[in-house]
Amino acid sequence: MSVLSIIEVSEGKIKKTSYEAAYYGSKVAETLGTEAAAVVLGTATAEELANLGNYGIKKVLHANDARFDVFDSKAHTKAVAEAVEKAGANVVVSSFSPNGKLLAPRLSVRLKAGYVPGANALPTFEGTTLHATKGVYSGKAKATYAVATEKKVIAVSPNSLSPVKSAGTAAVEAFSSSVSDADFTTTVKSVDKAVGEISLPEADLVVSAGRGLKGPENWGMIESLAHELGAATACSRPVSDVDWRPHHEHVGQTGITVKPNLYIAIGISGAIQHLAGVNQSKVIVVINNDPEAPFFKAADYGIVGDAFQVVPKLIEEVKKFKAAAH
Repeated sequence: MSVLSIIEVSEGKIKKTSYEAAYYGSKVAETLGTEAAAVVLGTATAEELANLGNYGIKKVLHANDARFDVFDSKAHTKAVAEAVEKAGANVVVSSFSPNGKLLAPRLSVRLKAGYVPGANALPTFEGTTLHATKGVYSGKAKATYAVATEKKVIAVSPNSLSPVKSAGTAAVEAFSSSVSDADFTTTVKSVDKAVGEISLPEADLVVSAGRGLKGPENWGMIESLAHELGAATACSRPVSDVDWRPHHEHVGQTGITVKPNLYIAIGISGAIQHLAGVNQSKVIVVINNDPEAPFFKAADYGIVGDAFQVVPKLIEEVKKFKAAAH
């Protein structure tokens, strides 16, 4: 028996959320007294794969097949299910990423396994029954899932835990699946990549703004603050709907769900749809000139003031702090 973590790669590099899944899987394996393994589908360097050992992974099954570089839920599910069998895994860990949200439920059906979507803490065990918590009702409450099936699939919510690196090197083993060309049903005609310094879904720090910015021409100060903090930029839905900002920056119930260590909301009222996408952030800072803005009720820190006065001063202070640190 082992615990198998599903590792996602992009352009040959392992995604940050997959390091979290690897670490999560290794801690579950530690609890069960078994081996932590991982499966990687697609192109990746030997160094990247071996480095998974820093997160507790002992063995990596690598299907070095370029067809997997484009995500296809049907083909990936079939290949991962074969890796589960090869590894003798009873617990499978995935990231609750966009790809993971497609892959994990399909995998659970194929394996006849109980499934926990969006787990936000390490599980506990009572005999062979797994207990895992996740947020429900848009993060307003927590639910505990009890999974008693022989095989179990857990999709881990990004930024739920901070991986602790340790010295280690994973053994890499070539893995060949029976997936054929007919299993690939997705055809990619073009790719529009999100531009920016930091990927929003994987960001630890996020600076977001809304209609309070009054127009796209005022976004320079948002980008400047994000640059100084090393943060990703985001926006509310109304902003993306009127094309002030690209849709891949839209955060909320119908957009991207983020869980950074710090979320700064500037000129955003805080409608329930927006809060549903950000309320699992560890620290929320709100800047708004309306003291009655709903967002203040969810904020850890709030500044009532004009964003066009507050943000430039904040940028200046961040620059001073960084200069003093050097």
